[in-house]
Amino acid sequence: MGTKADRDLRAVKPYVQKIKDVYESISQLSNDELRAKTIEFRNRITEYISEEENQIKAIKARFESEPDIDIHEKEKQYELIDQLDKRSYEKSQEILDEILPEVFSVMKETAKRFTENEKVEVTATEMDRNLAATRDSINVVGDKAYYDNKWMAGGSLITWDMVHYDVQLVGGVILHQGKIAEMSTGEGKTLVATLPVFLNALPGKGVHLVTVNDYLAKRDSEWMGTLYEF
Repeated sequence: MGTKADRDLRAVKPYVQKIKDVYESISQLSNDELRAKTIEFRNRITEYISEEENQIKAIKARFESEPDIDIHEKEKQYELIDQLDKRSYEKSQEILDEILPEVFSVMKETAKRFTENEKVEVTATEMDRNLAATRDSINVVGDKAYYDNKWMAGGSLITWDMVHYDVQLVGGVILHQGKIAEMSTGEGKTLVATLPVFLNALPGKGVHLVTVNDYLAKRDSEWMGTLYEF
């Protein structure tokens, strides 16, 4: 039967295989197409939870248009909002589980391109231009943005040289499932976090990543931040 950890790992392995299966097609995308996957993911999530979210918006709009609504009716509507919020969250988790292999593959391929290229070229967006105004490692020339694979993190210049291996994919799945992933020194815990953070940020409701002190929080946000910004 194995230990509880052994059984948990066996349950996660099918996800790793799904990631590997979809990664081949993700790796063929251009840099612009790779970035565009984020918009595609967000649109799929929005569409999946649109029924509940539209009902919530309608109720809140009613509160604004009918300020004198009966207090008992208002309580019922707030209860309905709570139910719809819960259902919207449950559905968002369903769709996140469904798109997880693609999302993890996009993050892995992004890390790989920064490892293999000194500069990563994309069509410049407004965000690229805003970042370039304060970041030496990002430059905009005409309609193109160029991301260097070297940037400052924690006061030191780092060169990006990490790509997600199976052990990081396993850790990412486990964290997304709300479980604890115990990893040894050197197994890439900081890199692991990029996977569930990216995935769970897609619904647009925010993600918090907690670490042990202010220095590491600042360093790691700068170290991994370029992947999120890209």
